[in-house]
Amino acid sequence: MKQRNFVTSLFASLFFLAAGAALAADTPAEAPKGVTLVDAKKVQELQAGGATIVDTRKASEFGEGSIKGAISVPYDPEKSAKEPVFDAKMDKFDMSKLANKDAKIVVFCNAGSCWKSYKSAVVLAANGYKHVFWYREGVPDWKARKLPME
Repeated sequence: MKQRNFVTSLFASLFFLAAGAALAADTPAEAPKGVTLVDAKKVQELQAGGATIVDTRKASEFGEGSIKGAISVPYDPEKSAKEPVFDAKMDKFDMSKLANKDAKIVVFCNAGSCWKSYKSAVVLAANGYKHVFWYREGVPDWKARKLPME
C-alpha cells in the first residue's frame, strides 16, 4: 500500500511540475518596460494611423500568411532563454528595416507561447524606439477574429 501511495504521489508531483513548466514557458501577461500591450482592435487603429506592423516569426512562417500589411523582421535565430530576462546578444534581430525610432511599431508572433515578439519589443525599447507596441495574442487571435491576412 505504501509503495502504491508513493507511486501515485510521484506521478502527481511529476504532473504538476510538467504543468508548471508549461505555464512558465508563456510570455508575461504584461508588457515589458517601455512597451505598450495592445489588442487586435488597437492594432487596427495603429495600422490605420500609419504604424509599422512587424511580424517577428521566421520568414517561412511569414510566407505562409501574415497580418495584411505587415513586414517581416524575424527574431531569428532565437537562442536565448525564453524568460523575461534574456541575453539578446545570443539572438538575431535586424532593426535596419525599422530605422525611424520615432515611428509607431507593433510587433507580434504566434500568441503568448511565442517569445519572438516579446523579445523584439524589449530589444526595440532598449535601443531607443519610443513607440513600441506588443500584440501578444498575435496571428492566432487575428485569424480567429477573421481579420485581413495576406
